[in-house]
Amino acid sequence: MNRRIQESIEQSIAAKQAILADGEFLARIQKAADIIIASLQGGGKIHFCGNGGSAADAQHLAAELSGRFYYDRPPLNAEALHCNTSYLTAVGNDYGYEHIFARLLRGTAKKGDVLIGISTSGNSRNILEAYGVCKDMGINIISMTGETGGKMKELSDLLLNVPSTDTPRIQESHILIGHIICELVESAIFPR
Repeated sequence: MNRRIQESIEQSIAAKQAILADGEFLARIQKAADIIIASLQGGGKIHFCGNGGSAADAQHLAAELSGRFYYDRPPLNAEALHCNTSYLTAVGNDYGYEHIFARLLRGTAKKGDVLIGISTSGNSRNILEAYGVCKDMGINIISMTGETGGKMKELSDLLLNVPSTDTPRIQESHILIGHIICELVESAIFPR
């Protein structure tokens, strides 16, 4: 068997085992769900943003909330900020790519909403710009990053920093954490 395949799987498991063994991290996952639940129950919206693979994760998790996760129920107000390509390319061209998320939040977000920023480095300039808008508007900030948290660490209301520096392993853990949060949110708002 190809040893690299085994190593990749072992590294992915190790990152998740480190999260599992960290009671404080698990409590932060629950707190993230609680923040999202409170926002949605108060009429808020959950905004997601990321770049590249993290944009795909943002869109995936927004769809789990706005569509369904485990069972049929009413949709929840959640959206990934990068999905309108006409907006994205116009604002990126006219104002600069670093402003794409911040500008959209100014037009679509309100106090009490939540922004979930996803970045393996924690240093994505366009997410940091969006965080500045969130601070001004009273929008809660949850960050999903790699080990250090990068610059997003200091601006976050809640940091979920995966204990790894390996981008694919971080992203694999982000989707696990995101799925757990979606399950917690769905079951709390729509108990069976």
